[in-house]
Amino acid sequence: MEQKPFEMPKPCSRFSLRPFRSDDLDDLHRLFTDPGIRRYLFDDVELPRSQTEEILAESARLFAEKGFGLWAPAEHRTSRILGFCGYWFFFEPPELQLLYGIDPAFWGRGYAAEAAAELIRYGHEQLDMDRIIAATDVPNTASIKVMEKLGMVFHKRAVVDGKDTVWYRHDRN
Repeated sequence: MEQKPFEMPKPCSRFSLRPFRSDDLDDLHRLFTDPGIRRYLFDDVELPRSQTEEILAESARLFAEKGFGLWAPAEHRTSRILGFCGYWFFFEPPELQLLYGIDPAFWGRGYAAEAAAELIRYGHEQLDMDRIIAATDVPNTASIKVMEKLGMVFHKRAVVDGKDTVWYRHDRN
């Protein structure tokens, strides 16, 4: 199957999405080590800066080879990075999943849903994905609300690495 040319997601109403770059290391590491974000994304483990560098390098490789990775939602007015979103491999065996995280200073403003909605569209239209999967720990009710707001439906529930986890899916219409 021939790969479609890489196209950027459409700008959202309040921000644009662009791939993270190596010069975004400080911003991404700040987000990854924030207690509110790492609580569910990294099981409350504070990543060393070197691991964030590895994630940025892997994201660049994935963009070059597959057209996906980690996107930076950057505010139109200030270019401030509001969080991260994208597609990433999780669990064993690796499963490609939608993920998103917003700087706690911007929680409750709909940024996660707005970015994730554009990435769902991008996943279906640009990446030709029939089904988009996202998972979270059961106590992460804010993320579950975002998935439900996006029209994602419950897919399954299981214990993974001792964590009660739920998966939601969005099927192409």
